[in-house]
Amino acid sequence: MTHGDETPLSCSKCSAVWQKCGTTNCWSNPASRPPKPGNCPSERFSDIIAAAVAEFKGESEDARLARVAAQVEGLCYQPVPGSDAVNARWTRVEDTVALARLMGWKKIGIATCIGLLAETEQLCAILSAQGLEPQSVCCKAGSIDKLELGLAEKDKVRPGTFEPACNPIAQAEICNRLGTDMNVIVGLCVGHDMLFAKHSQAPVTTLVCKDRVTGHNPAAVLYGQNFYYKRLQKQPVISDSDTTERG
Repeated sequence: MTHGDETPLSCSKCSAVWQKCGTTNCWSNPASRPPKPGNCPSERFSDIIAAAVAEFKGESEDARLARVAAQVEGLCYQPVPGSDAVNARWTRVEDTVALARLMGWKKIGIATCIGLLAETEQLCAILSAQGLEPQSVCCKAGSIDKLELGLAEKDKVRPGTFEPACNPIAQAEICNRLGTDMNVIVGLCVGHDMLFAKHSQAPVTTLVCKDRVTGHNPAAVLYGQNFYYKRLQKQPVISDSDTTERG
């Protein structure tokens, strides 16, 4: 839902400015910035931006997290000697460990997909080796048949078989009960990840974003949409009739 000015924001349009100038208005020295686009959020929502900056300058937990996250961003890169270029040196796992350590967080909840238990076990080993305390909770905890949620047999992956439903609210509440300092999503389904984040009392980050086709690399679709995934610009993923039938 939009409010006030109905013109949609589209920071993505600045990709053309970046390709042409090597920068954008929001990533430039104020003395030599390219112009802002007409739908720039810096103009339309300047009050919100100012309020957020004021929050970051304070002493709240959100302000501290924002500062530590910015520090981790800086640590992720290393300069190339004799050049103004930089190299990325840390993976997402290392970013996550660094953020937890710098924030002083120790107990780390992991909301894992049942299809990624092996990967979660590897993550737990890394977190433990880094002095952290991982607590992993599987999406199928409780083993509740999908039929109990009001779904039909045809909605299952394999109709006619026992098929447990994901329970992201339980995952979040278990982490809450455990008193985790930070929670990490490992491969939860779209929608289930939303419910987990909504009900989690601790801050949530995503380490693995589920994509069953691309090996959990959803950005691959964006890189290949002019070729293999061009269908996404030509045909609907789900029809209006399916939406009505299943809604």
